[in-house]
Amino acid sequence: MEEVDVEPSPMVIADLNSFIYRHLGFEWGPGDLLVYETNYKLQGPRTAGSPLVHVVRKDEDICSPILLLVPDSNYRSVIRACMEELQHNVSILLAIELIWNLCEVLFIDAAPAGSLLLHLLDWVRLHKSDVDARAREVLQSESPAQHQSYWDVVRRTLILQGRMDEARQVLSKQASLRAESSSVFKRMDVLLQTMPIFNPTGTQTLTEFDVKWRHWHEECDRCLQDNTFASNRHLETIVKILVGDEDTILEQKELLSTWYHFLVTRLLFTHPTIKPPDLHYYAQSSMNMFLGPRAPPEPLDIILLSAFEFDLHQVIKDCSIALNNWWFVAHLTDLLDHCKLLQSHNLHFGSNLREFLVLEYASGLFTHHSLWQLAVDYFDHCPEFGRVYLELQIERIPLDTERKAIKVLRICEDRQMSEQVRSICKIMAKRALRNNRLGSALSWSIRAKDAAFATLISERFLQDYCNKGSFTDLDLLDNLGPAMLLSDRLTFLGKYREFHRLYGENRFSEAAKLLLSLMTAKIAPRGLWMTLLTDALPLLEQKEVIFSVDQTYELMSCLEELNSGTKDSNTTDQEEDIESTKTELLRLALARNLAMAIVKEGTIET
Repeated sequence: MEEVDVEPSPMVIADLNSFIYRHLGFEWGPGDLLVYETNYKLQGPRTAGSPLVHVVRKDEDICSPILLLVPDSNYRSVIRACMEELQHNVSILLAIELIWNLCEVLFIDAAPAGSLLLHLLDWVRLHKSDVDARAREVLQSESPAQHQSYWDVVRRTLILQGRMDEARQVLSKQASLRAESSSVFKRMDVLLQTMPIFNPTGTQTLTEFDVKWRHWHEECDRCLQDNTFASNRHLETIVKILVGDEDTILEQKELLSTWYHFLVTRLLFTHPTIKPPDLHYYAQSSMNMFLGPRAPPEPLDIILLSAFEFDLHQVIKDCSIALNNWWFVAHLTDLLDHCKLLQSHNLHFGSNLREFLVLEYASGLFTHHSLWQLAVDYFDHCPEFGRVYLELQIERIPLDTERKAIKVLRICEDRQMSEQVRSICKIMAKRALRNNRLGSALSWSIRAKDAAFATLISERFLQDYCNKGSFTDLDLLDNLGPAMLLSDRLTFLGKYREFHRLYGENRFSEAAKLLLSLMTAKIAPRGLWMTLLTDALPLLEQKEVIFSVDQTYELMSCLEELNSGTKDSNTTDQEEDIESTKTELLRLALARNLAMAIVKEGTIET
């Protein structure tokens, strides 16, 4: 993960201070809300101040800013505020899971009649987790049958969710306390035990199941008409639920808590062989019955209703509007696209719906201080516009540190984004040069393959050497390798450093040969010839002859060519005296070396 960056500071808008009254405007961005001052005049005075653009984040980490305590904060209130925020986040995640699970049931699993209701029952049970906790509370009490929530548990936990075996187990505790009405409880036990449940893996056909279920349903209705359970109002309520009496089921509104739970319970006891095309009718009527005429549907209700209507694109559209980020719609759409459920839906501006949403989500990630690297992977999976988006976003990443710049650079290099690679390297090279970090600047310029900038930095290295008498960043200079061929000046810098290294290792002959080649091949800048000739002085004064006769003549030729050139008019008298002294010393050393070399070579020939 990327190191944490600081939050963006407010942006001051120039020349807006001349207005006295302000309206606020806003604009949604990828992941942020931009609030700004407008020119619209408001009534009443306004305190003068700097106009600001405020960046308001809508995608917050779970580590809330609330926890950034100030010294005089009330710690308990902070904890409470943080808990409330966490509960809000949990409620959003639960809603997302609810929608996702329903989409899996309806669109991906595409369960047929018979199996469809079983899937919807599992869906409701999964998202009513408080039911099991309430049941455990009752069953683990000293006297479950006399617990105040006993009958609520029977209806809510078991009957309304079709969990008949568990309902029988709980009812048996009540029956054991009432010997006088044991026959009534036994009759209810038989009804619950014999309720047909469709088995999609069995040999029974849907028609056979429907006939069997209708016979059972008629038996329940007969018990109701015969007042079999009139002596116990709770059992009578249960049998009314079993026959699918909608008014009775609606009376359990507090236990059901949601219209979609009411829908599934209603189907369980009235239409267990519901077919997918008929589902939307029951969903719409169930929502209207449950909410009533005065309670408008919430955004979650609208999304679920669109799903029950098998309108995939409306589900995605509603989720995009209702939810506070693109994560859910992007991943849901991606899943549906992989299931070949969105092939026919293309957008007018060239991209399909799946890629558009993934691009929007990834663009939002790029505004996050640590998740921007994850966004790169999302762009990679957008074949049409992913690379274009990535190139645009890469240019906006603030290169605060070299570590971050290297991460961005690797991303670009892995994707052959040569233009971005050069741009990043140039930015970092110029920044390093401004801070007088020559080694880093040279490294970045080499990586950018920028010959002109590499030449400039090489000259700074040489200038620095002339001023200090030594090189910095020796590790870099000693390991330039083929990179030194990027420019002539860089080549000279690398070879000149190699000369110093050979000299330091007492490899005088190799050092002398390299130094001479730098001058005779015209690689060395003319302004450094005197420096190179001066570097030759220690070699000329060695007891052992280092330069041969021919090499000595070449050095003499270079010295005379240097002295025959045009003098710099800006040179002071003192500098001219120093140059003249160096020249005389060199001539003397060259003449002495020439004599020794002639004697040595003549002796060898003899």
